Amino acid sequence: MSFAPAAQHIQESAALRALRADVRAFIREEIASGGFVPAVDCWLNSWDEAFSRRLAARGWLGMTIPVEYGGHGRTFLERFVVTEELLAAGAPLAAHWISDRQIGPSLMKFGSGEQRRKLLPGIATGEVFFAIGMSEPDSGSDLASVRTKAVKVDGGWHLTGSKIWTSGAHRSHWFIVLARSAPLDPEHRHAGLSQFIVALDSPGIDIRPIVSMNGHHHFNQVFFDNVFVPDAMLLGREGDGWKQVTSELSYERSGPERLLSTVAVLSEMASATQRGDLAPDPELGRTFARIMALHQMSVSVADALSSGRPTDQEAAIVKVLGTATEGDVAELASLSVATGQADDGLARLREMTATALLSRPGFTLRGGTNEILRGVIARGLGLR
Repeated sequence: MSFAPAAQHIQESAALRALRADVRAFIREEIASGGFVPAVDCWLNSWDEAFSRRLAARGWLGMTIPVEYGGHGRTFLERFVVTEELLAAGAPLAAHWISDRQIGPSLMKFGSGEQRRKLLPGIATGEVFFAIGMSEPDSGSDLASVRTKAVKVDGGWHLTGSKIWTSGAHRSHWFIVLARSAPLDPEHRHAGLSQFIVALDSPGIDIRPIVSMNGHHHFNQVFFDNVFVPDAMLLGREGDGWKQVTSELSYERSGPERLLSTVAVLSEMASATQRGDLAPDPELGRTFARIMALHQMSVSVADALSSGRPTDQEAAIVKVLGTATEGDVAELASLSVATGQADDGLARLREMTATALLSRPGFTLRGGTNEILRGVIARGLGLR
């Protein structure tokens, strides 16, 4: 396990710097025109389909999807630059996030030609949105314990069970479901799992909201009652679900969203310090330095994904360190605004900090708990 292969990419090329400048100019225009208001945890909480379509019009969705499937044939590093800038600005990315981050690459890696032609063009135009069905009640991060069943029937499969923490399922068109397609073998718990592409308007699906403590609704529990999925919508090969899911999790765990969910708070703290509304605090600089180090590590994983190298351990490290940093940002902001007056110029920062603190418990849970990921890291280092 090494982050070294990305060393040559730490200094961005002129093309990447130009792309970064283009995205920053777009963001300034959007904010100035009221296109969006910077938000905390924007890739999960801020759903704006019109904004997604504006990104698509600039070629910034489906960037790594080949041109033949409606995408733009660009690299993971180019996509990294675009998404990093949008996340840092707190732009509303939730509508297209899952589709663009991992469904597109997964379809390219495991999907059939028919599935790619059917779904990838809509992802690239910001018109097709996906949710993911991995976690289940009482299963936690142990995906091998899923109980949703897929029973073979004439022409397809019947799915029965439920999935939880399904971000955006109530607004999405499609759902990737991990289900047990063969009886559980206690000696080989990861065998017998398959993935299915399920239309969320299928008969037998019931989507129930899970409202967060801050009143936001992006999570759901999705129930399946003999939902029919045609054979053509089996993703990859029957029984390969575990291998496919672990591959997908590298996209989910390593991206800049695992360290930038609260960076809008940090930026507001820096602005407040410049205005004189906050006293200078060395911890602010140290936190920015942590984020820059994590940026380089995340770039390294993006480079590995571009080259097709395995990234399980590296992605887990980025996720563990990144989500811890996100929580520390919320705590730092909370301490900074704990004193002061109502008219001290910190109203916006207080609002963002309150959201960050309420969101903090989820940072280290989603995408696999940090406890589980430390086990992944330990195995990668040969410690377990």
